[in-house]
Amino acid sequence: MTEKERMLAGELYIPASSDELVQEMRRAKEILKVFNHTGSGEGKKRKELLKELLGSIGKGSYIEPPFRCDYGKNTYIGEGFCANYECIILDVCKVTIGDRVLFGPRVSLFAAGHPIDAGVRGRLLEFGSPITIEDDVWIGGNTVINPGVTIGRGTIIGSGSVVTKDIPPGVIAVGNPCRVLREITEEDREFWERKEAEYYAARESGKK
Repeated sequence: MTEKERMLAGELYIPASSDELVQEMRRAKEILKVFNHTGSGEGKKRKELLKELLGSIGKGSYIEPPFRCDYGKNTYIGEGFCANYECIILDVCKVTIGDRVLFGPRVSLFAAGHPIDAGVRGRLLEFGSPITIEDDVWIGGNTVINPGVTIGRGTIIGSGSVVTKDIPPGVIAVGNPCRVLREITEEDREFWERKEAEYYAARESGKK
C-alpha cells in the first residue's frame, strides 16, 4: 500500500514520506490562500474554488472564510450546508457532511489521530478515522469533533462541546465529553412551528 492508501484506510502512515501527499496538501493550501482572501462580493469565485478544493459540495452550500483543511478532496458535503467563520476540517480520512447541516463559528472536525505511545508518535507516524455528520445536524460554535465520530440525523450539538463518541439521531447533546442531554420531541416541533407562524403573520401584518 502507498502512504496515501494507508492514510485513507485508517492505517499508520508518515505523511511527510509521501511526495503525493505533500503535493496534495500544498495544492489545498494554495487554493485556500486564494479562497480566504476573497471579498464578500465574490460569491461565484468562492463556489468555484470550493468545487476545485473539495471532494464534492452540493447546491446551496456555503463556507464563510477563513476556512482550513488538510486535503479538501477527502471532504464530501451535501446540499444547503453552511459553515460560519474559522471552520477547520483535518480530512486525512473521509469526512462526510449531509444536507442542511449548520456549523457555528470555529467548528473543528479532526479525522486525524496520533499514537498514544510517545516513541511511536515522535517518529511522525499518525493515522485517521472517518467522520460522518448526517442530514439536518446543527453544531454550535467552538465544538470539536474527534476521529471516527458519527453524529445522527437531526441532532443538535451544544456550543463548546468535545465529541469523542457517536451521538444518536434526534437528540440535543452537550459538554466535554459530549453527552446526550435529551431527545428532540414533538413538543419542540409544535413550539417552533407556532413561532414560525407568528413570524409570518407579523410580516403580513406589517405589509398592511
